[in-house]
Order: sequence, then C-alpha cells, then structure tokens
Amino acid sequence: QVQLVESGGGLVQVGGSLRLSCTASERTSGTDAMGWYRQAPGKRRDFVAAITLDSGNTYIADSVKGRFTISRDNAKSTVYLEMNSLRPEDTGVYYCVADPRGAYTLSKLNYRARGQGTQVTVSS
Repeated sequence: QVQLVESGGGLVQVGGSLRLSCTASERTSGTDAMGWYRQAPGKRRDFVAAITLDSGNTYIADSVKGRFTISRDNAKSTVYLEMNSLRPEDTGVYYCVADPRGAYTLSKLNYRARGQGTQVTVSS
C-alpha cells in the first residue's frame, strides 16, 4: 500500500498563495498518477488536480484552472500544488491521492491511496 505524506496547508488571506506537497512512499507502475481532492465541511469531495508522473499529463478542475498548478518531481516521488489567487471557497481539507491507472482515473474520483489531508483556510 502506497503511503502519502502531505504538507503545506495553512491559513492565508484572500488573494494569497500556498503550496502543497505530497510525497509517495513508492512507485508501482509506469502510469502512476498523483493528485489532489478537497472537501469543505458539509460538502462533497471535489477533484482539484492530477498528474501522471511519467508523462506529465495533467487534469485541472475548471473551478481552479488558471489559479492552481500541479507539478511533479519524479526523483522525489513528490507532487506539488501551487495555489494562487486563493478565494474563501477554496477552503477545505486537501487530500493527496494516488492511483496506478493515470491522471484521468483520479479526475473521476477513483483512487487507490489517500493521504491524511491538510487544512487550507482562506480568510476574508
């Protein structure tokens, strides 16, 4: 079972920026993908972004497109979520997720491993 360790959450004002990191304990396939979901209190879990580690193919949710960027460092089995122009509606627990079937699978809310989550709070 792949273990995922997240870091980088916190409190930020509207319009600010944060960067989340997630490191996987191992690679399992050539189509390994990692990404991020988020969940606000009382709301459903939403897909945010995903990247296939070898190809670099990405999927980004429309709600964050142009503001969030996902990238990876394959040597470190780590993905990053750069979040800019943050809004109050970006508040939630951000979960790192992983799946060996590629970023498209993660974009459909299917995953094999999930991290503990990191809180992101955007205050107005």
